[in-house]
Amino acid sequence: MLDSLRSATQTWVAKVLLGILVLSFAVWGIADMFRLDTMGTAALSAGGSNVSPNEYRMTYEQEMMRMSRQFGQRLTKEQAQALGVDNRVLAQLAAGVVMDEEARQMNLGISKDGIARMIAKDPTFAGFNGQFSASQFDTLLRQAGIRPEEYIESRAQVARRQQIADALVEGLETPALIQKAQALFEGESRTIEYVTLQAQKADEIASPSEEVLKTYFEANKSDYSAPEYRTVTYVKLEPSDIADPSSITQQEISDYYEKNKDRYTTDEVREIQQLNFTSPEEAQAARDKITAGASFAELAKEMNKSDDDITLGKMEKVAIPDTVIADAAFALEENQVSEVVQSAFGPILLNVTKIEVADVQPLEDVADSIRQALAIGLATGNISSVHDQIEEERSNGLTLAEAAKKHDLKVVTIEAIDAEGNDKNGNLINDLPLAQQLIAASFDTDAGFENDALPLGNTGYLWYEVDNVEPARDRELNEVKDDVIAAWKGGEAVRLLVEKANQYQEKLAEGTTLEAIAEELGVEKSVKRGITRTANDIELGSNAVAQVFRGPNGHTGIASTSGNDGQIIFKVIETIDPASAGPESFAEDRKQEMNETLSGDLLDQLVTELQKQYPVKVNRSVIDSVMAY
Repeated sequence: MLDSLRSATQTWVAKVLLGILVLSFAVWGIADMFRLDTMGTAALSAGGSNVSPNEYRMTYEQEMMRMSRQFGQRLTKEQAQALGVDNRVLAQLAAGVVMDEEARQMNLGISKDGIARMIAKDPTFAGFNGQFSASQFDTLLRQAGIRPEEYIESRAQVARRQQIADALVEGLETPALIQKAQALFEGESRTIEYVTLQAQKADEIASPSEEVLKTYFEANKSDYSAPEYRTVTYVKLEPSDIADPSSITQQEISDYYEKNKDRYTTDEVREIQQLNFTSPEEAQAARDKITAGASFAELAKEMNKSDDDITLGKMEKVAIPDTVIADAAFALEENQVSEVVQSAFGPILLNVTKIEVADVQPLEDVADSIRQALAIGLATGNISSVHDQIEEERSNGLTLAEAAKKHDLKVVTIEAIDAEGNDKNGNLINDLPLAQQLIAASFDTDAGFENDALPLGNTGYLWYEVDNVEPARDRELNEVKDDVIAAWKGGEAVRLLVEKANQYQEKLAEGTTLEAIAEELGVEKSVKRGITRTANDIELGSNAVAQVFRGPNGHTGIASTSGNDGQIIFKVIETIDPASAGPESFAEDRKQEMNETLSGDLLDQLVTELQKQYPVKVNRSVIDSVMAY
């Protein structure tokens, strides 16, 4: 009955919403919406089809909304440009406009009711109940600066394009032959013989000459440049910074303690065991055995119950859901078995194995913490007043340090910090309040500028000033000579290792066995079986696996180890095809993924051909103009 009512209600709501959308077509006067707008200057065009400036802006805004949801914040234009949003929008619209032109040539269309249904199903416009919300529709479009008729036209375009796409790829499945080839490709495994060469330790390599070192430094000078450093002073204002515990009287502490005594009280806890019985008679017979001298553990053993089966654990009285059990358990002495208890779970016997009595912390043990808490509570109420006083004093000419001193607040100066939060030795500066925001704000202002305080939680403020800016610069060699020498040695160790590996790989390719090479190097030859293209081999690493599959059976090669601290010299000695290769080799989700890949490839080819048939023209001046607002 309820399901029928819900279904009828949903059907009625859907009809109403569709009616609203259809009515919107008439109200907005878009009877000619599906005619292509050839008036004015287009942002993009192909044949007789155009992308209007507003459509470009709408598509851009939609992509911005999508990316903003992905990153959890509204992107700036600069961030969007860095992420390539404009290029993606251009590619998307270029593909769309040629599809529009093909649809125009084919005289394709879609009914207004069809578009209304599409919009009603769009989860973007769903309200709190999961159904289409007209207010959500209007709000989102208004926020994006998009008129409803523009959005509806864009959905009509999507529908026409989808008709072309469906005609090409609907029901398309990857042919069995391709699936077999893919299964063979992914399932092939290989066996290799290999030896591993470790890089020479950097400290074993002789230091370079001054000329070599200077040449290396000049070629990599940017790696050693000094970043911009700033001297930053900050003052933190939180309740703990202005709290005065000495102002709290002993009477206030005592009153608070008595009022909140339960906070300092630990309830009694008991470790309880329980045996369940099917009838009161069975439970009473067991209780009689206890009276006769049997233990609770012996009863449990007779019933084939382990300690874990009968132990409820350590529990407070309020934590026991059945009040009958709670009252009975907390009326027992330690190691005392109850009489038969008629609980919600049937007749039971209880046994208390341990009692931890309630404990109340004495006032003298908690007085200091209460004093501090009360002082912070008072200070919290004064935070806004102190903030306003400091702001007024700064506006009257006092420096941040002078204003802070009047209120006994600590002034902290960081002599040098870079945009990553490091000092001049490259060490991260710890214990900064609001570290990320403070550093970002300090590098977004100028020296000597009076900045607004940053909010610090719900009840605090953080003032900051930049006292000095030390611009980024190129360091001289003598400033970083030790680092440059170490880097050169590290690079030289890698160069020598690769050179040595190449020499031995040539020997291997010419017919020298790996056994002979291993003996000459004083290392062991290893064998690795079952290597596949898609395996994540921890020992070899992805680079080595790729090299193993770079040639046929018997080919040789070198590759970095997984930790990039050595080189392996290998030879493929065996290739094994998978036992089965074909559609049965893939799970349904993998088959679907292959189908979607194939469909995407065909659609890309279609768009490429259409772009040859209908060349796309991009009007940059129009795009720049519409995006300037």
